[in-house]
Order: sequence, then C-alpha cells, then structure tokens
Amino acid sequence: MLVLASALVVLLLMEPWSAWVHRVMWHGRLWRAHRSHHRERIGAAPSGLVANDALSAAHAPVAMALILSGLLVDGALGQALLGAGIGMTMFGALYVVFHDGMVHGRLPVTGLLRWRLFAALRDAHELHHRSNGAPFGFFASPWLLRWHGGSARTMAAAKE
Repeated sequence: MLVLASALVVLLLMEPWSAWVHRVMWHGRLWRAHRSHHRERIGAAPSGLVANDALSAAHAPVAMALILSGLLVDGALGQALLGAGIGMTMFGALYVVFHDGMVHGRLPVTGLLRWRLFAALRDAHELHHRSNGAPFGFFASPWLLRWHGGSARTMAAAKE
C-alpha cells in the first residue's frame, strides 16, 4: 500500500516540480537547449530528436535509481523509494504521450484532441509557445489559466 501511496503522491508532485524546472532552469540557464523545442510548431510533422529531448530525459536516471533502491532496501523506506520511482516514471510516460505525442505530433495519438480536456491541454501549451512565458506546467495549465483569467499575462503577473 505504501508503494501505491508514494507513487500517487510523487505523480501529483511532478507537475509543480516540472513547472518550476521549466520556468527557472529551461527558460533560464538551459534555454540554449530548450529553445529547440520552441522552434517546433505544435502539431507539425515530427522532426526527430532535438536538444530539448535531453532535458526531458534527465529525470529518467533519477526514477531508475529510486526504483532500484526501492527494490534493494527493505521495509517502509524501500517501499517509499520504489513508489517514488514508479510515480516519476508514470508522470514521464504520461508526459511523453500527451505532450510529445498529442500536442507535438511525435506519436500517433492526435486523435485524443477530439476530447475537450486534451484540446485544452494543447491550447494552454500553445499559449506557452506563443508567449515564451506562463503557463510553464502542462497537466494543470488549463485550470491555472482559468483561475488567472485565461491569459499568460495575468498568470505571470500573479506570480510577481
């Protein structure tokens, strides 16, 4: 049960973590690599790997280390570590399918856009690409935009 609980907690915490990393690191010191992602048009034909893909893959070794540690450590700590690694992996898999696949057309899942929720995710991410600003997260972005009046400008002003 602890494995499942820690997996769900980490899965949920990955959204604010990834939004912070995206805003502070990727649009900061790592912009040189991340801008390759902003050059791609949303929904355009996939152009292969870009420098930004290395930034997204950077979390995979951490998740693998957590899973391996969880398998090697006995007791509650091992279960919590295993769950944390599973939660990170689940977030990464969801992100690849919805962000890379559905929004950027790198996987054959664009049919998901028929549903309003998924179209809202795409629209929020498009806003980020147009403004190079908020929203920096992905899965919570449609709700954050609605909460902040529907624009990147009002969302950015609320953070100041």
